[in-house]
Amino acid sequence: MQITFIGGGNMAGALITGLLQQGLAPKSISVVEISAEHRLRLSEKFGIAAYEEITAAAISGDVVILAVKPQQLHSVAAELRGLLDGKLVISIAAGVRSADLSRWLGDHAMLVRAMPNTPAMVLAGVTGLYARPEVTESLRHQAETVLGAVGATLWLERETQMDAVTAISGSGPAYVFFFIEALQAAAVELGLNPEQARTLCLETFAGAAKLASLSAEDAATLRARVTSKGGTTERAIDSMERAGVRQAIIQAAHAASLRSAELGDELAKMGTGE
Repeated sequence: MQITFIGGGNMAGALITGLLQQGLAPKSISVVEISAEHRLRLSEKFGIAAYEEITAAAISGDVVILAVKPQQLHSVAAELRGLLDGKLVISIAAGVRSADLSRWLGDHAMLVRAMPNTPAMVLAGVTGLYARPEVTESLRHQAETVLGAVGATLWLERETQMDAVTAISGSGPAYVFFFIEALQAAAVELGLNPEQARTLCLETFAGAAKLASLSAEDAATLRARVTSKGGTTERAIDSMERAGVRQAIIQAAHAASLRSAELGDELAKMGTGE
């Protein structure tokens, strides 16, 4: 594969890191980035070609990855029109629906929409993927190879499911950090110093997540095993249940999914004059 990134931010850097670790040669990767500082950093760090502007020479490869902010995508798509014949386009711009992007690109149909999350920056992410009907199995495999360089991948049957992916895995790391914040605060209130609190909380989360990942049992069963009758864990879980923590988390995910759909509607109006 010859891959061109449009935009050289953190997520592009994570993907380039993962692809190089998987054995893709630096000469197979290029990036278009308007910031001279970022171009120099990417070129020096990865040994890849870096361009200032979108030109036919800059995007001569097989795969083009749109890694710009959603609000910039409409103008970037206008520059790409007429330069994408036969190319697979992968968009990691949150919220922009494939039908709108296809229209902005002059009805280019070979599109995959992807929603990676921030743990991709340590090659431990998970990405939801949706392919338009025109994308062949071979091209789907290419997309999966690219996003699989930074973690797990999950194909969606319907693009509307991307709002759920955004709410669960896209926003999900923030929910985890929020819980860690609260648990660390509790640890300090209970007499531990901040460093001790941080170590205990982070290692507990990392270990519990690994245990759940490697276990064939579901989270409810694993939780029940830790929750001895009349013990400390049972007291804590009962307290959270009485406080409505479970339902609050579910409602939060629904709110995030609704906002994702709203953002898609707002971004769809770009370039229409509405």
